[in-house]
Amino acid sequence: MIDRWLEDLRRLVAAADPLALLAGALLLVALAWWAARRRPAAGAAVSARVDELLRLNAETTARLQTMAEILGGRQAELARSLGERIDGLGQRVGANLAAAQQSSGEQLERLAERLAVIDRAQKSLGDLAGEVVSLRRILGDKQRRGAFGQGRMEAIVEDGLPAGAFTFQATLSNGNRPDCVVHMPGEAPLLVIDAKFPLESFERLRAADGTEAREAAAGLARRDLLRHVVDVRQRYFVPGETQDTALIFVPSESLFADIHEHFGDVVERAGRARVLFVSPSLLMLSVQLTRAVLRDARMREQAALIQAEVRHLVDDVDRLRERTLNLQKHFGQASRDVEQILVSTDKIVRRGGRIDDVAFDEAGAGAAEDGAAPATVRAAARS
Repeated sequence: MIDRWLEDLRRLVAAADPLALLAGALLLVALAWWAARRRPAAGAAVSARVDELLRLNAETTARLQTMAEILGGRQAELARSLGERIDGLGQRVGANLAAAQQSSGEQLERLAERLAVIDRAQKSLGDLAGEVVSLRRILGDKQRRGAFGQGRMEAIVEDGLPAGAFTFQATLSNGNRPDCVVHMPGEAPLLVIDAKFPLESFERLRAADGTEAREAAAGLARRDLLRHVVDVRQRYFVPGETQDTALIFVPSESLFADIHEHFGDVVERAGRARVLFVSPSLLMLSVQLTRAVLRDARMREQAALIQAEVRHLVDDVDRLRERTLNLQKHFGQASRDVEQILVSTDKIVRRGGRIDDVAFDEAGAGAAEDGAAPATVRAAARS
C-alpha cells in the first residue's frame, strides 16, 4: 500500500507544480516526523520513508533548479529577442517618423509657396479690381473722362515730338482753348488735336439691352458724334491761325473700330468737314510724320548756313592746293640745287684723285721750282 502510495506520489510529483510539490514534501516530512514521535516502534520504516521523501525532495529541488535555470535562460533569450525586436521596431518607427516628418515638411513648404502665390494673385486681383473701379468712375464722370483721354493724348504727343513743337491748352485768337496744338514749321498754321470724345453715348450703347434700346442708343451716339464734329469745326477752325484739318482723339482702338464699322456715315461727314478721328496708334503715326516734317524743315532752315560753310571749306581747299603747289616748287628747286651740289662734289672728288696720281719727277720738281707746273697738274687745273 505504501509502495502504491509512493508510486502515486511520484506520478503526482512528475505532473504537479514544483512549488506545490515542495510544499507537499515539507508537509509530509513534518507529518512523518510527528508520526515517528508517536510511534517509536515503526521508527525504522518511517526513517526509510523520510529518507525516500528527502530524496524525492532533493530530486524535486534539483528539477526545480534546472527548470529555473532553463526558465532563466529562456527568459533572458526572450528578453534579448524582445529587445532586438523593440530596437528594430524603434529604428523602423524612427525612420518612418523622420520620412513622414520630411515629407510633411516638404508638403508644408509647397503649401506655403502655393499660399504665397495665391496671396500675391489675390493681391493683384484686388489691385486690378481697384483699378477697374477707378476706371469705371473716370468713365462715369465727363470731366474725369476728358482728363483720361487728355492724359493719353498728352503722353503720345510728349513721347513723339520734341519740346517746343506743341502746346497743351493753348488759347486761340477767338478765345477757345483746344486740348493740344502742334506748331508746324515756318509760318504754317497750327494743327489742332481734340481729346474730348463723347464717350458716354457709346457706353450707353454698349449697355443697351434689346433691339429698340440699342437703336435708340445708336441714334444718340450718332447725334453726339455729329454735334462734336460741328463743335470742333466751329471752335477750332481759325483762318490763317489753324490748319483747315483737325484731329479728334479716340482713346480706344476697339471704340475707333466700332465707329468705322457702325457709324460710317458720320466718319464720311466728318471727313468732308476735314475733321478726322484718330485712334492711339494713328495719333502716334501722325506724330511721327509731323516729327519728320519738322526735322526736314529745320534742315531746310539750316541749308543756307550749310552752303556758306561749304563755300568756306572750298576756299580753304583752294588755298591748301596753292600752298601745296608752292611747296612742290620749293621742293623742285631744292632738288635741283642738291643735284648741282652733287655734281660739284663729284668733280672735286675726281680732281683729288688725279692730284694723288700725279708723279713728281726731278724735271718736274725743277720746273716747279722755276714756277712752271707739270702738264698733268695744269690739265687737272683746267678741268
